[in-house]
Amino acid sequence: MLEHLRTGDWLTRERVRIIAVTLLTFYVLMMGFLFATSNGRVDRFDRPLGTDYSQVWTAGRFVLEGHPEKPFDNAAHLRRQQEYFSPTSGFFHWGYPPYFLVVAAFFALFPYALSLLLWQASTLLLYLTAVRRIVPIQDCLLVAAAFPAVFINVGHGHNGFLSAGLMGLALLALERRPVVAGILFGLLAYKPQFGLLIPIALLAGGHWRAIVAAGATIVAMTLATVWAFGWETWRGFFDMMHFSRVVISEQGATGWYKIQTIFSAVRMWGGSIPLAYGVQAISTFGCAAIIAWMWFARVDRRLAAAALMTGALLSTPYALDYDMMLLGPALAFVIAHRLEKGFAPWEKTTLAVIWATPLLARDLTMATFIPVGQIAMIVFLALILRRAWPNARQDPVAATGALPSMPR
Repeated sequence: MLEHLRTGDWLTRERVRIIAVTLLTFYVLMMGFLFATSNGRVDRFDRPLGTDYSQVWTAGRFVLEGHPEKPFDNAAHLRRQQEYFSPTSGFFHWGYPPYFLVVAAFFALFPYALSLLLWQASTLLLYLTAVRRIVPIQDCLLVAAAFPAVFINVGHGHNGFLSAGLMGLALLALERRPVVAGILFGLLAYKPQFGLLIPIALLAGGHWRAIVAAGATIVAMTLATVWAFGWETWRGFFDMMHFSRVVISEQGATGWYKIQTIFSAVRMWGGSIPLAYGVQAISTFGCAAIIAWMWFARVDRRLAAAALMTGALLSTPYALDYDMMLLGPALAFVIAHRLEKGFAPWEKTTLAVIWATPLLARDLTMATFIPVGQIAMIVFLALILRRAWPNARQDPVAATGALPSMPR
């Protein structure tokens, strides 16, 4: 038994397919049940279909009505959600920068259930496209679609597919199409907590054209939203940041077992807010140092890309289990590298456990107070670093050429 785990021989192609198909069937049945037993907006458990997506659609309706500042007014947002869904279906607050109001307004043009389906299908396609380009082998799309974070993201109607797709495609385009990569990185500003390490990676790697393109994209989006929505919308966002930081992040209103960060683990164990920020700072600076070294030392770009995506989760104080979608392309980068270079003992089993972690992270953390997700991400980053260390300062052409390009 131990020998099979050590070598990873238990992960046969047939077994991988069976696991993936079983999980996908479970996902489809569960989501089909929720849709079939809903009234088109609220499921049988008195929750909005796609739970968190209700805030996106509601915010989009405000924009279409000419009130883009209203999503940042919690009282107004709550009243409108109660009107659209039910008085008891809960409150899902809006904390995104005004950039995301453009997306919300577009999808709010459609009836709620259809809007939810279009949102998830279009962003899922973006994520699957990225993974397919990273590791173009048989069954990669099947395994990518069965990744447990997919089910969590669909259940919450969230934007994990969009984040994973944008970052994955940006990293694919970086070497050969740096301007496109910079634009994609700039679009990630809709979720700024995941962009802390991106400037460090681009600076360390000398990707100046991507840096300029990303900065120009953010400036253009900011000016466009000020012109379209007015300064009051941005003021509302900055005011909402206090609520998001204090109530959602520091007090854990979402639930510590859902938040997959070092900060939340310390708070879950009873640590004070200053202590949690201190430990989180150690994690953030540690990740920054690793990313700076890997991108400057010209290690294999697949490993550097995987480290950046994993570090994005470990460097922020607020990320939920559906945000672990970033691990999907990260795992694909590492698997592509190991398929070429060969797997070390225990690597296949370790990668399989990390792949499965999002399915159990919430429940195991709630039952045991062990931050399963955070531990898995730390192990994954350590595995990446271990494989990158012997290859530092390798030939630059080989290092950059190892990353496949983004499709035209």
